Amino acid sequence: MDVDPVRLESSLWVGKKRYRAALTGWHLNWTELDKKNRDKKTVSVPVSEVIGVEEGRVQVLPQRSVAEDTDREFTVFYVKRSSSGSSYGLLWRLGRTQFCCPSRDLRDQWMTQLRIALKTHSPSRPHRLLVFINPFGGKKQGRQIYHSRVAPLFELAGISSHVVVTERANQARDHILKKDLTGFDGVVCVGGDGIFSELLHGVIGRTQQEAGLSEHDPSLTLQSCDLHIGIIPAGSTDCVCFATVGVNDPVTSALHIIIGDSQPLDVCSVHHRSSLVRYSVSLVGYGFYGDVLAESERHRWMGPLRYDYSGAMVYLSNRSYAGVIQYLPADSQLSSPRDNTRCLSGCSVCSKGTERLFPHSPGASSLYSSHFSQFSSDTEGEWVSVEGRFRAVSLTCMSSSCPRSPLGLSPSAHLADGTGDLIIVRDTHPLGFLTFLHRHTSTQDQFDLPFVDVHRVKAVRFSLPTGEEEDKDEERERVNDGGMMEEGKRPSRSGSHKHLVERGEERGQKDFLCGLCCSKAPTVSVWNCDGEILPHTEISCRVHGQLVRLYARGIEDGSARPTRKCQDGHRNCKGRCVLNN
Repeated sequence: MDVDPVRLESSLWVGKKRYRAALTGWHLNWTELDKKNRDKKTVSVPVSEVIGVEEGRVQVLPQRSVAEDTDREFTVFYVKRSSSGSSYGLLWRLGRTQFCCPSRDLRDQWMTQLRIALKTHSPSRPHRLLVFINPFGGKKQGRQIYHSRVAPLFELAGISSHVVVTERANQARDHILKKDLTGFDGVVCVGGDGIFSELLHGVIGRTQQEAGLSEHDPSLTLQSCDLHIGIIPAGSTDCVCFATVGVNDPVTSALHIIIGDSQPLDVCSVHHRSSLVRYSVSLVGYGFYGDVLAESERHRWMGPLRYDYSGAMVYLSNRSYAGVIQYLPADSQLSSPRDNTRCLSGCSVCSKGTERLFPHSPGASSLYSSHFSQFSSDTEGEWVSVEGRFRAVSLTCMSSSCPRSPLGLSPSAHLADGTGDLIIVRDTHPLGFLTFLHRHTSTQDQFDLPFVDVHRVKAVRFSLPTGEEEDKDEERERVNDGGMMEEGKRPSRSGSHKHLVERGEERGQKDFLCGLCCSKAPTVSVWNCDGEILPHTEISCRVHGQLVRLYARGIEDGSARPTRKCQDGHRNCKGRCVLNN
């Protein structure tokens, strides 16, 4: 077992209590002295989770303040965990402890050793970030959230940031695609899932441009992206943040960014024929989820309440749609969408996925070639075809959990195993479908219903039955008359079609609620791709394993968190298992 050497050890005061403090290779520990009983309080902080060290008695939040005449004191800031009120994630807070030394020389020695340890054991921490703020997302508090709760933390950690407040749709995507990003370690969005999607398209698009690859070739393997993406939640749903961190909290997300956490993420590319339409990480949904989005776009003035209203109206319309679904199954021996596992921090399924996706990649140099070998096997296997009428068809690369649905669309989906979960809800009576929807808000198994199928897949195709082609053309003409992009128009390079949602405001009420009051319901639905409407009905989807990386580490399970330092080899542990009181 490796020994964790002590670099510095001495007696320090915290308030009126004396402690024995020790800085080892991976931890900063302090144990209360002068206590007669054996129940002595010990606090252990991983060096990797120390945010900063400052001279004197310093306070950062809610505003910075420094006490005078404190030449023998220093303040250590670190990650401190607390319950989020549920078992689905942990809140991270800025812990702060003020130490008093017997002399100024000892204080300087402590500060020097702590800062050396930070540089030595935290090489992946970002030093310069490009931050995009969406001032219109959610409750329109993006600026206030960043400047009051996030920027002070970045300053404390020594991170410089260039801030861009967006003024139009796709501004962040275009900036990443066209501007010089030399010197930036990552890009960060302050907003909801919409602006995250812009960063996603920009980072992927730029990486493929630099690699000389065309995103519009559906058979092509995409190059993995080195530039990390951070999310500061300030939107209406913040689904991606919730599914990768476990909570929607700006401070928690900012601290993950500061310490340089890295979470690989699968991405689904959506093509129509030989043209990229969009990328997705959370949901590609047809039928119910597409109709709800299309209806809700005309009621944006209602805020988040529009989703409840639109969901109720679409449910009452009682519609189903004909279609042909083809999918390429993943290896069922590796994992299953019904194996009752959850993708948590340190997920073994995702770790095995890394070994499978990149079998010959000891370093980044071979990442590209191994990624090609990964996808060369994706075309192998037998495609399965399902035809019928469906209430909903969904493909997700993550659980898609959110505060309303803590377990998500597919509770056992994984963030980085190179697969997606295909959920097929066949036509059924209204009460059965309501049961399916209600189970998303509880712990009941939403797949344990006779009209619901779920499959772990690597690729999916959707088309209309032959007899529906003529009706589809008529429906498409009516959509185009309402202002939607014509089917023959080529999408932008990034595949982003944010402006398409505006067509929901231009179309008449009868297009999406005619099931309530008209004799003929629409024959086709629309696709909901991470909150954006796609302009095509017939699409093909393909999962790209670990295509991007987020500043996150997956959901930490609060119900199973350790409270003491592990007894295994400290060098292998690196302090990641130690959670502070």
